Formats: sequence, C-alpha cells, structure tokens
Amino acid sequence: SLMRTASCVSRALSATRAFSPRAPARRPPASRASSTAVAASMAATKRPYPIGTPGVPWTDDEKKQWRASVESPSRSYQEEVLAKIEALRGPNFDVQRYGSLPYDESDPERFPLFAVFTKAWDETRPSVLITGGVHGYETSGVQGALAFLNSPQCLNFAKVMNIAVAPCVSPWGYERVQRWNAEAVDPNRSFAKSAPPPAREAAALMRLVNELGVKSWLVHIDLHETTDSDESEFRPAKAARDGEDYEPDVVPDGFYCVADSKNPQPGFQKAIIDAVRLVTHIAPPDANGNIIGEKITQEGVIEYPLDDLMLCASMTGAKYTSTSEVYPDSPNASAAECNKAQVACVVGALEYVVEKEGLRR
Repeated sequence: SLMRTASCVSRALSATRAFSPRAPARRPPASRASSTAVAASMAATKRPYPIGTPGVPWTDDEKKQWRASVESPSRSYQEEVLAKIEALRGPNFDVQRYGSLPYDESDPERFPLFAVFTKAWDETRPSVLITGGVHGYETSGVQGALAFLNSPQCLNFAKVMNIAVAPCVSPWGYERVQRWNAEAVDPNRSFAKSAPPPAREAAALMRLVNELGVKSWLVHIDLHETTDSDESEFRPAKAARDGEDYEPDVVPDGFYCVADSKNPQPGFQKAIIDAVRLVTHIAPPDANGNIIGEKITQEGVIEYPLDDLMLCASMTGAKYTSTSEVYPDSPNASAAECNKAQVACVVGALEYVVEKEGLRR
C-alpha cells in the first residue's frame, strides 16, 4: 500500500526546480476571432501542420520534434500547485504521493504526483473522486480542484462522505500549457481498463484508485476546460499526429458538461448546470443544436460513451459521473470566475447527491 508521509510534498518542493517569478501564469490566449480564423485558414487552404507529412502518422522522431517545440515551461508546477498542496496538510486533510513522471532525466523528482484526502477516511461512507488537470493546459481544472479543497463546503461534505482529490494529473502538461503528455499521448484518452493505459499519467492514477480499495465509488467529477487553442492548435496537431484531415469545429462560448451515454443521470447533470449558471454563463448549442459536434440532451449537457473513449470519468465506474468544461477564453469570464465555476460544479453535484441518496450532514 502507499504511505501518506508528512514529508512527501516538502521533499518534492525542494527537489523541484525554482522558476522565475516573472514567468507568466499562462500563455495569453488567442482571441476568439483570431483562433477561429487560424483554424478556418488551415482547413480552407489545407495548410499543413508544421510537423510531419500530411496524411501520414507521426514517426517517433516527429513526436520528439513536437516535444522539442514545446519543451520550455511557461509556468511553475512547484509554485502554482505543489505549494498549495503543501499548505493543505493539517487537521483536515492527508496528502499522499502516488508516483512521479520520468520526463526529466536529470531530476526524477521533477514531476511528483499527489492526491489529497479528507481525514478520517471511513469505508462505511460513500466515496467521491475529484480529478483536475488531466489535460495540463486546462488551468481552472487544477486551480478549481484546489479551490474546492479550500472551500467550507468541502469539509461539510466530508462529514458524510470520503473525498479524494487529484488536483493535477498531468504536471508536465500544466507547466507547458499542453493537452498531451511529453510522449504526445492524450491522457484523457488513456484510461483503459482491459489493457495497459497508454499514458503514464493515467496508469499512475488508476493504480492509486485501485490501491484505495473502494468497492463502489458514488461520485467522480473530472474538471476540464474547452479553449480556443483546441481549434487553433490541439485539434490540428492531433490530426497531423494521426495522419488525418483536420475538420474545424466551433468552440462553445460558456460552460457545459459531459455525461456518460450509458449512465447519463440527467438530474445530476441539471444540478451541475443550475449551480454553475449562478457563477458563469452556460454554453448555447450551435446552429445544428450541437456542442463540440454532439447533440445536447438538455441545456449545457452532451453525452459521450466514457468507457469506449477511455475517458478519465469512466475510471471508477461511479454511480454519478460528469466532466465539466469551462470556457476560459470568453470575454465575459475571468480566470477567477472559471475557478469559481469549477467549485460550483462540484458543490452543486455533491449537494444533489446528498439529497438524492439521503445522506445526513
């Protein structure tokens, strides 16, 4: 079993390289108009992605070329995430290191992985998992998970349920503001149950969850963002990597969430939307009634077959699951608002579950 030692994070903090305080917290996002224009231009002119040969999947050398092009960090995992995890240790939370990512040969402690647990874990209580930063570039997924841990609602819920939070599943991607990991693999298409997970980040988190020994998870909420860079960079890069044609789509302006098509729990999803709309706006569908190519099933909700796509939210097989999607590039939403929207998503979801399941507080 994994040990929850009091010095884990401290050692990681001292081992992690310091960054200049002048390093930007995140790369300035492209404007909505400019990112849409870039995507449309690439599609219309068939302008190829700068790495690889159109129509041919990337070789290992081309994946290394991609990594070299994004290798310089834009922000600090140590300062923005690990320091906040360290500050949580105390009477309310346990902190557990569950692995590290071997992406820096000179420093194996460069990317340690941590989860935070409410105290007095009780196997007779229902258990909840919150994950953030599966896609490292999605800032509010990480910061929203940490903000939830610091909220009074978290400790209130902890009176009737066990809460586990993995705030930053992909720290290499967090520092570089990237969707993929260092091996050009999407961690959120890697939570395979019948084969070794393709991404190291997914494998480490699945190992942790298995070792916790929870027989039946009640809730799993996976915190994400949909950004303009999805269309201006990441979807074109994916098409190039896989040797496919890139077809542009519309970035939804606002919050939405993704339910499991095999277990949609519409009341649970509606509770999330109703809670988040008090903080930020809900994404409208496009002219075809779609959000990111999928028909909405109710306001702000689409469905995916989570297991088939090997998404993080499928990992636990929880009774209630949802993937949040905040839009940080909206001119009507600040970074702080996006973090609050993630907290509202979690709080709204858990309030619904407490009521629906008859849990006493």
